[in-house]
Amino acid sequence: MFYQPKDGHGLPHNPFNALIAPRPIAWISTRGPDGTANLAPYSFFNGVSYVPPQVMFASTSAKPDQDNTKDSVANIRATGVFAVNLVSRALKDAMNITSEHFDRTTDEFDRAGLEKAECSVIDCPRVAASPATLECRLVQIVRLPGEANYVTFGEVVGVHIADDALVDGMVDITRFEMLARLGYRDYTAVTEAFTLARPDD
Repeated sequence: MFYQPKDGHGLPHNPFNALIAPRPIAWISTRGPDGTANLAPYSFFNGVSYVPPQVMFASTSAKPDQDNTKDSVANIRATGVFAVNLVSRALKDAMNITSEHFDRTTDEFDRAGLEKAECSVIDCPRVAASPATLECRLVQIVRLPGEANYVTFGEVVGVHIADDALVDGMVDITRFEMLARLGYRDYTAVTEAFTLARPDD
């Protein structure tokens, strides 16, 4: 099939959501100006540079109790920091709980029964059980076309890695079965990896 998004696709659900997959999940933790911790998953997420290390995530909807955005972006605007917690398969149910649109005063760590740990470099909570967390300082927030579409870029200033995720000095994500988003309500877990040597290695 071929369709132009402006004309619609004629299918029961949007196929675009399922074509860009798998997408790693950024479980973004922030702290609001009032001190309330916030935790929410975003699957439009990736690394964008090595030196300095930088990441991005996109927020594509808004809540009625925020200014045309969601709690994560609003808190980052106010504080300039956030943490990206990676999601293992063991944390899938807790991650799913935090995807609910709670009131801005709700602490999603508490709702999901998650232990908090403080970040080391920035003033922000992180998921203690996450196999890896990236502590980030805001670089910029970019408004994209469309309603409530924002991309947040952050510089990674601190990295936490669980000891059991390291094998012979290298990160092995298959050990904790990192969760990724497919489309619709579908997910996958990374359980297999293979190596390809580049032609110029």
